[in-house]
Amino acid sequence: MSLYQLEKDRDVDALLDHLKLSDSASIRKRAAEILGDVVDDEPQAVDALVRTAKNDDDEAVRGAAIDALDAIGGEAIERLVAEMAGVDADGADWVRAEAFVETLSADRPELRMAAANALRRLGDAGALPALVEALEDPNPRVRTRAARACGAVGDERAAKALGARLDDPVGRVRREAADALASIGALSPLLDAVDDENDEVRYAAVMALGGYQGSAAIDPLIGALDDDSDVVRRAAVFSIVELLAAAPTEQSHRIRETVVDRLGSADRSVVDPLVELLEESNQPRERRNVAWLLGRVADDEGYADAVEALVGALDAADGTTAQFAATSLVHLDGEAVEDELLDLLEDPDPSDAARSKAVFVLGKVGGERARDRLEALLDRTGDEEVRKQAFAALSKLGGRR
Repeated sequence: MSLYQLEKDRDVDALLDHLKLSDSASIRKRAAEILGDVVDDEPQAVDALVRTAKNDDDEAVRGAAIDALDAIGGEAIERLVAEMAGVDADGADWVRAEAFVETLSADRPELRMAAANALRRLGDAGALPALVEALEDPNPRVRTRAARACGAVGDERAAKALGARLDDPVGRVRREAADALASIGALSPLLDAVDDENDEVRYAAVMALGGYQGSAAIDPLIGALDDDSDVVRRAAVFSIVELLAAAPTEQSHRIRETVVDRLGSADRSVVDPLVELLEESNQPRERRNVAWLLGRVADDEGYADAVEALVGALDAADGTTAQFAATSLVHLDGEAVEDELLDLLEDPDPSDAARSKAVFVLGKVGGERARDRLEALLDRTGDEEVRKQAFAALSKLGGRR
């Protein structure tokens, strides 16, 4: 049976067999990765992953086992480090933190990786100097985890060292350093990196700015929409959406309006990624904000694709996404909106909830064709909500004839 099927079935026993018995390092590595996703602190699985992290012959497999233990939870990864460091895994936090700090200088990179992961979970500010030093580790996997731990500690004293890692030769290190800077609120290094001559450095900074919860990130992200690199431009779109989704409730309206004001009408380099997110994302908060934003920025060039995506979102399982899609279609208005909605009413596949929202929008933007179709809909639909919306829409369009 394939690993994919074992993951789908959450077959822990079979995955453990692959981890322990397979002659293929790639299979053992993938088995460890899957176990990190499907295991919920089962002792047998934790035991096997600890043994793998300590003893497997392959560096990548050991690293995957460490990451799997980290994904399972703090106790699992701390048990590994405690065993390797020779301390009690149930001891006081400060005792374990000291042991983990000492382990950051161990010979084996896997042990240093695990120590950085454990310190991230403890979030002990006393470990910050050692974590900052670990940002210079010769192994990029250790630097990656040290940067992540600095972000978890959340101390601005790490900002300078993290800023220096934005020029790291390894992309994942740059990304983790940028994310850590955003987490601790150190905006200045990220703003400098947005203008860096290296595309990959700009990309890391722009992606991280989406996690900075404040309006100060808006202008740099809007500016990045004009970047020479298509990858950076798309990253800016994704980060703008992330910024909207992460905005505190009391600041959400102001940040939304500021984004729309700065953004104005957008070309395809903005609209296309938004359409992609609306159609493919499985994150409700992200889709809600995309549905809202599309109706306010889609211009002539990307109008048709935006309308099609928003009409499709009327059938979203998340009611707020569907409602935002409806209000955005009202904002966009026009014959294309009416055409798409009338097509939806003739399609047998959409739900009654989607039909109801389509009727609502038609009442706002429709013309004579819409009135004819809505009258016909009243004669054939049995859904009370659809009928209610149809009567309301017809009243806005001049009533039944």
